Amino acid sequence: MIRLPGACGTLRAYTPRTEPRVPAAPAPGGPPLVSRTVFAAAHVVADPLADVSPDGPAAVDWEATLAFRRHLWSHGLAVAEAMDTAQRGTGLDWPAATELIRRSAAEAAACGGRIACGAGTDQLTGPAGLDEVRAAYEEQLAVVEEADAQAVVMASRALAAAARGPEDYAELYGHLLRQASGPVILHWLGPVFDPALTGYWGSTDPDAATETLLAVVAGHPGKVDGVKISLLDADRERELRRRLPDGVRCYTGDDFHYPGLIAGDGPAAGGRFSHALLGIFDPLGPLAAEAVRVLDTGDTDGFHALLDPTVELSRHLFRAPTRHYRTGVVFLAWLAGHQDHFAMLGGLQSARSLPHLARAYELADALGLFPDPALAEERMRQLLAVYGVTA
Repeated sequence: MIRLPGACGTLRAYTPRTEPRVPAAPAPGGPPLVSRTVFAAAHVVADPLADVSPDGPAAVDWEATLAFRRHLWSHGLAVAEAMDTAQRGTGLDWPAATELIRRSAAEAAACGGRIACGAGTDQLTGPAGLDEVRAAYEEQLAVVEEADAQAVVMASRALAAAARGPEDYAELYGHLLRQASGPVILHWLGPVFDPALTGYWGSTDPDAATETLLAVVAGHPGKVDGVKISLLDADRERELRRRLPDGVRCYTGDDFHYPGLIAGDGPAAGGRFSHALLGIFDPLGPLAAEAVRVLDTGDTDGFHALLDPTVELSRHLFRAPTRHYRTGVVFLAWLAGHQDHFAMLGGLQSARSLPHLARAYELADALGLFPDPALAEERMRQLLAVYGVTA
């Protein structure tokens, strides 16, 4: 039994599970995921011994960071690298992101894993014009392509600040798509994740923004692999994917409604579904892969039975302010034994309260996410002790 703090400030008893839930992992060299393309957006592991300030250069533990990617690949998942889950714009600077892209892409090639890497404009540190935004995107796209990785064209704070309207988005994205060497993934990240992206695609009206995005996709056939939509609006995602051109995937980034969006509408409603590019699949990796393998067999009920119970944990981690979900993701990686410490770039391990983290532990433990429940309990006790709680 362990005593955990609740939201009201009191301690309550919780009895952790004693045995892990062992997901059905594929045999080495076994079949990949078939019915859906599934990316887990992966976190980075900070170097806890580096003498850096919150505003200083990122210090990454490369060995632990790459080992976590190998863990995801071993379950048949693809890795979405250098995305917002990896603290792009919140601790991971562009020099470190460049090294992360190159190291992870080389690791993917060595083990046969699929990888897509974020290209944005976060090397810009002040106000920038459209020409500077274009050049920043080009620089980052070149790094991704030189690493032999697929590009995810990330939403840009600098573009949101510089663009005068939808025509600026259409011109800039068109320029990038024309010169891209292969099909890219476009990422629409909503203001719930980053308030600086309010009005992206040239309008605060989501309907108008959707029209601009769809026009960009339709105007460049063969250059867009898919669109990742991260608005936490399941109805809008369904409408967007209904209107995407044939052959262009919709990748859900909705960490609140992902089971239903991935499972799809069913034959009576046209059979449309979303693929996935999700931050919650960082801690859920093995279980998520198992669920999609069940879906591969046509067993939609079995898929829901595995994945639906995880939504409560995901909604907890991604609750407002949503951008701090990364703290819970890294916390669970520490409890699960994927890293030896709970430290984050920029000191963001402090971004969530102790009751929030305690609830994340409880929900994850109930799902059986920890390979070693005793280790997770011991580490939870260590954290409680730091806060003066005798568990």
